[in-house]
Amino acid sequence: MGLSINDTAPDFQADTTEGRVSFHEWIADSWAVLFSHPKDFTPVCTTELGQVAKLAPEFERRGVKVIGLSVDATDSHHRWADDIEETQGARPGYPIIGDTDLNVSKLYGMLPASASGDAGSRCALDNLTVRNVFVISPDKKIKLIIAYPNVTGRNFEELLRVIDSLQLAARHRVVTPAGWNQGDDVMIHNSVSNDQARVIFGEWTAAKPYTRIGPPPRCPRWWSPLAPMWLHGRHRGWRTAATSSTRPAARYGPSSRLRARARSPGRVTVLSSRRYRV
Repeated sequence: MGLSINDTAPDFQADTTEGRVSFHEWIADSWAVLFSHPKDFTPVCTTELGQVAKLAPEFERRGVKVIGLSVDATDSHHRWADDIEETQGARPGYPIIGDTDLNVSKLYGMLPASASGDAGSRCALDNLTVRNVFVISPDKKIKLIIAYPNVTGRNFEELLRVIDSLQLAARHRVVTPAGWNQGDDVMIHNSVSNDQARVIFGEWTAAKPYTRIGPPPRCPRWWSPLAPMWLHGRHRGWRTAATSSTRPAARYGPSSRLRARARSPGRVTVLSSRRYRV
């Protein structure tokens, strides 16, 4: 049976262009992208690997680790990287898995369990379904699966847009509408009551009760009232404890060490935060 959204990403050990990795250990407390290829020295995949290399600063800025996969040996990957650098103007600076025994491709449902042979006995046409992208959250859950045909290059700017949405939704109780980009208005999650929404988000507009639209949250990036602790900055080497309470505004003056922000007349939402090394 194939993998689905919110399934735990299967763990594995594999040889890569940067040495042997244990996948979950390699992810650690980061977000991760695994994107796969049916064979080395294929034209569309060559452009994709080069594009990801050029976008490396964007993935790094979002705290996302990238790992590729191709059904060939790592020695072949190194030679392919030379071609990628020559033709695309950028060399992959991320690991690429050598899935010579098809183990990872089968584990992630990109090839059937009955697939036989190894990299040396299979051509790109035998591996056409090894064209998936997986986005994995720090708790090792799969948050996105996209399968591309071999004739169409992947749009990695779109992948970054989706990662922005996933990370925002992980920090705050929001969802993003069609065509959303970072900084655009968001939609309040339907699990949030109107009373809760007034405290957390302030004002919004709604054509229907289930389409409450408002500006993107302006809370500190590390804070979310219901987010698990690994989202509270732990992946950056810090652990953040955050509490939220609603108190009369008059009780807290400008000199208070507590972070405060007005949410409704005469009241503020108070966020008490402390950070310490783990």
